[in-house]
Amino acid sequence: MKWLDRINRVASDVSVAALTLLVVLILFDALSRYLFHSGSIALQELEWHLFDAVILLGIGYTLHVDKHVRVDIFYERFSERTKAWVDLLALVAFVLPFSALIVSIGYGFVLQSLAQLEASADPGGLPYRFIVKSLMPLSFALLFVQALSEITKRLRGLR
Repeated sequence: MKWLDRINRVASDVSVAALTLLVVLILFDALSRYLFHSGSIALQELEWHLFDAVILLGIGYTLHVDKHVRVDIFYERFSERTKAWVDLLALVAFVLPFSALIVSIGYGFVLQSLAQLEASADPGGLPYRFIVKSLMPLSFALLFVQALSEITKRLRGLR
């Protein structure tokens, strides 16, 4: 399932690029505001959109590298076999259904935004809000794909 992992590595690379750009934009925005007393609503909205991209595009990769949030009070004491079973149960019972739900709901949400060519309500804000809204179902589709890869790995480990 390396090809599934690779998909999320590419998304993670995009997330890193967005984070780098976000840092530069925040620095530029802060300097503009405090040194030149000027600011831009579009620039601030772009910062929010990039922050969304950083978080959402990193979700699947976080699962891949096993750095997601977990209550490790008991888990760390489990045997590798028990950990694999707990992971399988969590992936099948929670991650896959929740991801599928977000993708199915988010898809309609994005289509509605696209049909309306939704833009920022703020004067000087960004157009094409459907682009950033499309990150939600995309990120959970990537999480779904990564969960399938992790399930395959756990099943292989149990054999």
